[in-house]
Amino acid sequence: MSDTVKLSSGREYAGIDEIDGPLVFIRKTHPVGYRELVECTDATGNVRLGMVLDTSEDVVVVQVFSGTASMTLPSTRVRFLGEPHRLDVSRSMLGRVFNGLGEPVDGGPAPVGDAREDVNGRPINPTAREYPRDFIQTGISAIDGMNTLIRGQKLPIFSGSGLPHNELAAQIARQAKIKGGESDFAVVFAAMGVKHDVARYFTSSFEESGSLEKVALFLSLADDPSIERLITPRSALTLAEHLAFREGMHVLVIMTDMSNYCESLREISTLRGEIPSRKGYPGYLYSDLAEIYERSGMLKGFKGSITQLPILTMPNDDISHPIPDLSGYITEGQIVFEREMHGRGIYPPVAGLPSLSRLMKDGIGEGMTRADHPHLASQLFAAYSYVKDVRNLASVIGEEELTPLDHQYMEFGEAFEKQFVTQRPDEDRPIEQTLDLGWEVLSKLPVEELHRVTEEELDEYYGRIADKR
Repeated sequence: MSDTVKLSSGREYAGIDEIDGPLVFIRKTHPVGYRELVECTDATGNVRLGMVLDTSEDVVVVQVFSGTASMTLPSTRVRFLGEPHRLDVSRSMLGRVFNGLGEPVDGGPAPVGDAREDVNGRPINPTAREYPRDFIQTGISAIDGMNTLIRGQKLPIFSGSGLPHNELAAQIARQAKIKGGESDFAVVFAAMGVKHDVARYFTSSFEESGSLEKVALFLSLADDPSIERLITPRSALTLAEHLAFREGMHVLVIMTDMSNYCESLREISTLRGEIPSRKGYPGYLYSDLAEIYERSGMLKGFKGSITQLPILTMPNDDISHPIPDLSGYITEGQIVFEREMHGRGIYPPVAGLPSLSRLMKDGIGEGMTRADHPHLASQLFAAYSYVKDVRNLASVIGEEELTPLDHQYMEFGEAFEKQFVTQRPDEDRPIEQTLDLGWEVLSKLPVEELHRVTEEELDEYYGRIADKR
């Protein structure tokens, strides 16, 4: 720490100039740093943490994490700590539950940290990044078979209100593993703006399955101050970076719901009087999301990795809304939920065509999943795309007017959704079972229609299913 920071830290001011929601305004201060940590003490001696949100020669804006209720202008004292918000991190945080600021809420003691890290992270030199390649098995066929998650990737789930994204998030956290038997795997789970029953569902789900010991939960509840949601993903990612790059672990970070995070960002932007951009969100929404999403990946010289699976609910199921739209520009694909599939009882309701994993091609195939995986996935995509066209045609002219081949495609589409995509919330499918199911549903089509798989693959897999019949 420099001498300048040492001299400036701990300086305290009596009285503040303005309170607006969770924001406190102080004039005529010494030069303070952006995102510097602040202690605000009210008239009763209650101390609340805050963070510098804006700083200039005239005024400093501080966001108070736990709200400003009972704080008054003349009796509030503000002390600048001269450092950003830091979190004590260690491997012992696995199996624990914390609030959005990283404070334990499970009744246990505060963990003894191996390091004290800035929650804002450190900039990563792009040339130090390794290209993501290794396959992560989630046990969910719609993801493993068609939209494969790769170690070091950031792959968001675009859901909608009322759809089972929480169930899927918990299932992935319970089941995810590195194929090949590597045991040094952990999950960091960050929930922002969730209701109490949803928080209980997550904790009980991990406890009952016995997977809590490899999971660290950061829960910012719906009745917690909304400003805390801005820190929650950063606290979670700070622990993930320690586990990955200090402990050599492979870490999967699941964040739900990023839409609640963005709503908090819009709320603070409005209070600050900033000029709004699309749908009222601040113009820096893209860079703020990128600051979070880009804290994933693999680095040269380090054994560990960080893989992100952010979940967001699309307002009105609108995929062109600013939150999913900007997230899609930053991340490497998306898994999209379809409300119509959910209405037909399909779980998980993963839409076959809008969903995409851009890094899938580099993490599947011989030596990673199975040699037939790339061609099989391509054939399933192509066949299901034709199914969508046939269904649209049938809605116009009626099913009785379809050709015999169209009827076979309709049968394939039904089998694909009911056998391949649909599975129980507690069902953990190995990748070999997923691929075998893919060949089984493809057997509903005549072999002449399978142009994207090789003759050898047809002989080995398609022919084997035909022989059983």
